[in-house]
Amino acid sequence: MPSESAPTLTVTFIRHGESTDNLQNVWAGWKDAPLSNHGMNQARALGQSLAKTRFAAIYASPLKRALWTGQAVQEAQPNPMPPLEISPLLREQHWGVAEGHAWSWQSTAGLSLEEHFANGIYPVLLERWQKFPEGESLDDLYRRAQQAIKELVMPHVWRAAREGKKGVHIAIASHGLCISELVPALVVKDESGVHPGDKYRGLHNTAWTRVTVDVKGAKEGEPLNFAESDPPKLQVRVTDVNRHEHLANVTRQKGGIGRAGYDPKQRDIRAFFGGGKPQGTAAPEVEEGRSESNARDEANVDIH
Repeated sequence: MPSESAPTLTVTFIRHGESTDNLQNVWAGWKDAPLSNHGMNQARALGQSLAKTRFAAIYASPLKRALWTGQAVQEAQPNPMPPLEISPLLREQHWGVAEGHAWSWQSTAGLSLEEHFANGIYPVLLERWQKFPEGESLDDLYRRAQQAIKELVMPHVWRAAREGKKGVHIAIASHGLCISELVPALVVKDESGVHPGDKYRGLHNTAWTRVTVDVKGAKEGEPLNFAESDPPKLQVRVTDVNRHEHLANVTRQKGGIGRAGYDPKQRDIRAFFGGGKPQGTAAPEVEEGRSESNARDEANVDIH
């Protein structure tokens, strides 16, 4: 039985394992690249590290890299395994016409953004409202994250309070930028209503970030009665950010096997969006859990 001090709900946000697109400097949002073999090993290590954390439910983006990561967590859970629900609300930011194209650190002087796009150049966009044609801005992504919190997370909070339960725990397997908007969308539910800002970027592959939600006045075994129009106040806290200790013993296979796409049929073959600019064609040596990927998730890119 959960202790009286346990929060009503704990949410563990999980970034997917390394994908084959994470190994390239391309805009990879809705483009459905699989996990690399190394990424699958990362996901399995994550699942084992969370095997004793009992999840009531797991939610995952439908994109392979996040879905397979969520499934690895589910498969490591004790029986009866928690249900896994797929939600398109958890997809990565959509890059529109830039999907699959190389990103550029610098814009060309004298060219408008539209002229860059027309020439097949897709530079880093530094304003939250900016987006590529047919794509999403960060502001769009935040609105989608708000909807995800409303539909996937808050029902667990209110149900637990009405049933007099504490210590409920769910997991959400998603993507770096989506998680960076999901966390604030939940934190702002705190009674203070304060948005925490852009603090939660730069996650390692399969790193997890944890948020607790406590219904004020809720006690284990004592159901709360309240109207939908007048819910109790919440205390929301971020307790862990970018936890990736499970990667300590995960090493990349030699000979290019680790970088190859994971094939679920080949069971015997076992980023932080953070690398620097690629140099040449050789694969760079990067810190475990970090890989080349979307420039927008770089820790040192200032997005206003």
